[in-house]
Amino acid sequence: MSHPELHRTHRIGWLRAAVLGANDGIVSTASLVIGVAAAEVERGGVLTAGVAGLVAGAMSMAAGEYVSVSSQADTERADLERERLELEADPEHEHAELAGIYVQRGLDPDLARRVAEQLMSHDALAAHARDELGISDALGARPVQAALSSAGTFALGAALPLAVYALVPMSVGIPGVAGTSLVFLATLGGASAHVGGAPVSRAAARVTFWGALAMALTAGIGALFGTVV
Repeated sequence: MSHPELHRTHRIGWLRAAVLGANDGIVSTASLVIGVAAAEVERGGVLTAGVAGLVAGAMSMAAGEYVSVSSQADTERADLERERLELEADPEHEHAELAGIYVQRGLDPDLARRVAEQLMSHDALAAHARDELGISDALGARPVQAALSSAGTFALGAALPLAVYALVPMSVGIPGVAGTSLVFLATLGGASAHVGGAPVSRAAARVTFWGALAMALTAGIGALFGTVV
């Protein structure tokens, strides 16, 4: 009896951008809030700095993701156009090339030639894009999706430590933001690993460690500059 198989590679594009955005939002904003608060700045100044960091960070993430993924998309389009021209100019060579790929993957030469012939008769460019270039619809570059996902999750992640700092008493502002942000990071790391089918504990520990390090460093810098100034 056949059963459906659950694969998650189609989630790689948006999941990577979303996790990167949320993680950066939490870490950068929590670190900024802690660093400014450690310099003994009033609550209003800390929140203003945090909101400015949220807006600037979200726009930076969107622009960075869009430019980066657009470059990938441009490269994919250029490779596909080159492959299309090669198929028009010398289809026999392209057939042999595709068959050679299947031989390297374990098929015997006769079967590889037949498979290549059938796939090319169905959609030659798609066959070469997938098996020669490694380009597929599921893993293709999507600049707008990556930009929106990254910016939106950055803003959501950044809002969490800001909300905590705005709500807790000033006396526990720094430990409150640090503690809850580490919980947020661990939860994010575990959830993203679960969605992607990866080990949960390892992902949670990884993001928590780097988040704690970032917050500790900015707290130290804030306290140092606050003392000096």
